[in-house]
Amino acid sequence: MLEVKNLTKIYPGDVLALDNVSFTIEPGEFLAVIGLSGSGKSTLLRCINRLVEPTAGQVIWNGVDIVQASQDELLHIRRKIGMVFQNFNLVNRSKVITNVLSGRLGYVNPALSLINRFSSEDMEMARAQLARVGIPEQANKRADELSGGQQQRVGIARAMMQEPEIMLADEPVASLDPVLAHSIMSHLEDMNKNDGVMVICSLHFLDLVHRYASRAIALNEGKLMFDGPPKAIDDAKFREIYGQEAERVG
Repeated sequence: MLEVKNLTKIYPGDVLALDNVSFTIEPGEFLAVIGLSGSGKSTLLRCINRLVEPTAGQVIWNGVDIVQASQDELLHIRRKIGMVFQNFNLVNRSKVITNVLSGRLGYVNPALSLINRFSSEDMEMARAQLARVGIPEQANKRADELSGGQQQRVGIARAMMQEPEIMLADEPVASLDPVLAHSIMSHLEDMNKNDGVMVICSLHFLDLVHRYASRAIALNEGKLMFDGPPKAIDDAKFREIYGQEAERVG
């Protein structure tokens, strides 16, 4: 179980990104985080694994407060928290297989990782993950030779190399067309349903939320505005989340 308690983030200049946000996620849930750009979605995800340091509050996972964890403790915690980024975050000039293997860095000897030395088991695992996301033939290409949809599949394969218990997906389909968006979301759904991975995914489009998420939370100016099943977001709640002038699509 993951518990977010009174989470607050204030950036320099007194910019309030998260305002006393609290919710709980059960193992195996697929949680969508929705809201306008700048509502705090990315900050929330990055506070969970401390890519962004919270100003106040707690993130408790299996009884451990991630916010208070030491750097050594955080290294072990992050092994089990995968992350997929909107802009892919690949090393463009490196081979696809090398990018995927980087997901094992938390498990290997640091000295060996510096020279990209991985075990045969890790190599086999990396190829299996590429096959799982449908691009095994791309293993030896440079990452920047791939399309956007393929690069995001590499990002998912890399995150799966961590054998995660939690997957954070920060607007993973924002830069992709609708057909590719469903392809990427189906891979997140697969790991959620077949591997039992808790998925926390920020999204813009309600049609994707309805199709893939078991639950949704909504943020507006850093405040939690909604927590419940996606189908409960009626027109009134939609306008409360997105503003009175917003047009509902999906």
